[in-house]
Amino acid sequence: MDISVVVPLYNEEESLSELAAWIKKVMEAHHFSYEIVMVDDGSRDKSWQVVENLQKENPNIKGIKFRRNYGKSAALYCGFDIVQGDVVITMDADLQDSPDEIPELFRMIKEDGFDLVSGWKKKRRDPVLTKNIPSKFYNWTVRRLTGIRLHDMNCGLKAYRKNVVKNIEVYGEMHRYIPVLAKWAGYKKIGEKVVTHSERKYGVTKFGLERFIRGPLDLLSVMFISRFVKRPMHFFGILGIFMVLIGLAAAVWLGIQKIIQLRHGIIGNLITDSPYFYIALTSMIIGAQFFLAGFLGDLISRSSSDRNKYQIDQQTFD
Repeated sequence: MDISVVVPLYNEEESLSELAAWIKKVMEAHHFSYEIVMVDDGSRDKSWQVVENLQKENPNIKGIKFRRNYGKSAALYCGFDIVQGDVVITMDADLQDSPDEIPELFRMIKEDGFDLVSGWKKKRRDPVLTKNIPSKFYNWTVRRLTGIRLHDMNCGLKAYRKNVVKNIEVYGEMHRYIPVLAKWAGYKKIGEKVVTHSERKYGVTKFGLERFIRGPLDLLSVMFISRFVKRPMHFFGILGIFMVLIGLAAAVWLGIQKIIQLRHGIIGNLITDSPYFYIALTSMIIGAQFFLAGFLGDLISRSSSDRNKYQIDQQTFD
């Protein structure tokens, strides 16, 4: 099979029929063999009934229905689990992503050799204050921290080589950082394509202001996991050393200060009266706690069943 299209959806009953017909038209025009995997993330409207009706009309459509709303990451994870196409395309169900982009995305994966191609909504059709400006700041921050030079990290329209989606685990709210997860898994040929972005035709956006809180927290989480999941002591140990050094510096300063006072016959205040005493004490305690956290993290990591699970791309035997 050439292409699998994964469409996570939540309360999008008005747009599904139009989207399915649009995708079908593009696939048939370019003679692609394909499947459409629609994942209903616990919709409260008639989205699932629409999916069932579409399946009767088009056998290439598959459906997954969650009992409740789990989020976009869970929908993508379950969709990725069953796809069979050589190239996997993800797009939102609100008709803001254009299926006409699929042929070029497919070509970039198959001919240009990209592992992942992310769409870039260069001209966004969203509110400036609530989406455009925050999105630009968010993407600038992620580029700086991850080194992945994408202008639109969170664009729902992406293309993947099949083995990429089979070797990454999307959970929580990590759909925003799939390129980071892919890079961590060893898929470093990541590109982008300017794509058409349309205004929402039906309904309202399903993402509220809470994304401004969840986004940075998820970024911190994915950065930690991608760098230190198998060696937590390298993270907590460095912090522990830093805090202990601060404590030692404060303690040394107190000691030098007290020795100078005694040599000059000055009766100074007690060491415990100095704020540096409490800085030293607190820093050393926090440093010890960081070391303990790293030690426990290493023990947990070493006892994990997948501690020696590595992504193997190819192997040969004599």
